[in-house]
Amino acid sequence: MLNAIRKNGVILAIFACASTGVVALTHYLTKDRIHQQEQAQLLSVLNQVIPHEMHDNNLYNSCTLVSDPALGTKDAMPVYMATIDGAPTAMAIETIAPDGYNGTIKLIIGIEHDGTISGTRVLSHKETPGLGDKIDLRITDWILGFAGKQVTNENESTWKVRKDGGQFDQFTGATITPRAVVKAVKNTVQFVNANRDAILSQPLNCGGNNE
Repeated sequence: MLNAIRKNGVILAIFACASTGVVALTHYLTKDRIHQQEQAQLLSVLNQVIPHEMHDNNLYNSCTLVSDPALGTKDAMPVYMATIDGAPTAMAIETIAPDGYNGTIKLIIGIEHDGTISGTRVLSHKETPGLGDKIDLRITDWILGFAGKQVTNENESTWKVRKDGGQFDQFTGATITPRAVVKAVKNTVQFVNANRDAILSQPLNCGGNNE
């Protein structure tokens, strides 16, 4: 009986070690491909929020890190600088809406050199399917409504959902999610407008520069 138990224990231990080895080997063999896919996906999004005609540089490699409470997190967030012939034209900055209905919402916002929003996309979220997930471009085009807008002293009070007296539509049965996104976009644009020169003067230290 004891011998049988010991034998089974040894077999289980060998099986566990073998399984762990297979997982580790699989991760090692696929990590480069996963990284390439993640980079390609990010580049696709970057070229959506900063169109090709607005830059001639590699956005992924033109990256620096910034930290500020306006970005909704204590973590440093990447900013991707767009240039034409070396002159800055726009930047895409990742930011967090910390007060989504089901948690944080990660965004990326393209902002032209004059403060005009060139595009906004949701990078990740946990909002309720059929309600809050309408911020996702795969579900509705609501997120496209930020393009072409600016945040100024004159219009700052309109950067709210309509239920709060602002210019942006909310979703039926889901106001918290769009309210959080609108607030995050406004705060991020204001941060960039106030710190553009300081951001542009920082060294490139993320994206392809830390590989």
